[in-house]
Amino acid sequence: MTLMRAVRTKRIIDTAGADAIVRAAEEFASEKGYRVVIAVVDASGELLQLGRTENAQVASSRVAVDKARTAAIFVRPSREIEQQVSDGRLGALALHGARALTGGIPLKVGDEVVGAVGTSGETPDEDESVSLHAARVAFSTAEVPALTQELARAAAEAAGAVAAQRGVAPVAAAVDAGGELVYLWRPDAAQVASVGVATDKARTAAIYRRPSKDFEEQATHGRPSALHLARAVPLQGGMPIVVDGHVVGGLGVSGASSADEDQELAVIGVEAAQSAVRASNGQRANGAAFFARDVVEAKFAEGGLLLDEPAFKIDAGRRVAPGEVEYHQHAVDVMRVVAGTAKVVTGGEMREAHEVAPGEVRAERIEGGTTHDLHEGDVLAIPNGVPHQFTEVSDPFLYFVVKVAA
Repeated sequence: MTLMRAVRTKRIIDTAGADAIVRAAEEFASEKGYRVVIAVVDASGELLQLGRTENAQVASSRVAVDKARTAAIFVRPSREIEQQVSDGRLGALALHGARALTGGIPLKVGDEVVGAVGTSGETPDEDESVSLHAARVAFSTAEVPALTQELARAAAEAAGAVAAQRGVAPVAAAVDAGGELVYLWRPDAAQVASVGVATDKARTAAIYRRPSKDFEEQATHGRPSALHLARAVPLQGGMPIVVDGHVVGGLGVSGASSADEDQELAVIGVEAAQSAVRASNGQRANGAAFFARDVVEAKFAEGGLLLDEPAFKIDAGRRVAPGEVEYHQHAVDVMRVVAGTAKVVTGGEMREAHEVAPGEVRAERIEGGTTHDLHEGDVLAIPNGVPHQFTEVSDPFLYFVVKVAA
């Protein structure tokens, strides 16, 4: 397994971001006199925030969520699926998790779909207009670790390797944070039923952020209602996969010699994954962090945080296009160019500015200010409270950013 591919980061819509999307949609709908419900979901289609204008119909709550989920998990406007059905492709009605109803729009950060917004209550075109307006509004996000296929495979194969040494042939399934399958270890001798059971255990551990064994113990020791938890199976053998305090997925094992051995193998697999993460995150000793060259290069291939501490962060930045104006009230940015060229404007007056989180402002452009031509080896320090914008960048432009809390 290649170092650093064990982990990657992804953007998620944070609470402030979801609030901003719903607020913008509600304001737009109210101006138009629409009575609608607006739903914001994450990339897995799970509800983050729900808004409702006055006198919106009750049924719209579920329909709005359905539209948003469709747009998120199929990575396209829900109108496209409705259009397929209208054009005679009735099989589109059987798409798992989809609702062929116009009004769901994906929410993107760059090219990455981080969720979706869905609106219900008026005509299809009017619903969609509300969602389109909301999708154009700037919203805040957070960067969190995410499961890679390599890490999923490392966990499943570690459990499988120990199982093979013991002469048993269980199935090991690894899922992402939303409970969706990423990797399956299935030896020839494994029983067919274990495929579904292992996946169920992994999903339970991921979406409930705890070992599936917890629910088996509850059901066995006086709480049979644990059998009724949505999308959960009360069977030991599922363990959450945790990276930097975030649950990024789950590993489930089924079909060993006993339920206890399923659990033991799941723990072994998760421990192997955690070892891979520690190796890919660099070496730490006495408070210091060391990142080998291959780790840094792998991070630059995608861009993202190398180190995330309360007092400071180190970002391996990667840009391929100019960006919007950024203003950080509580952070100093110190940049060092690694490769490529760029023009950065600092200072001046922000135009069409909007707050995306407390102390964080974004804007369309800067008027005035000072332009800096950046080349390999250059360093640029931007104090907190100074707006700045990349107006030109090479493809790619690579740079370290140390963000120091101010």
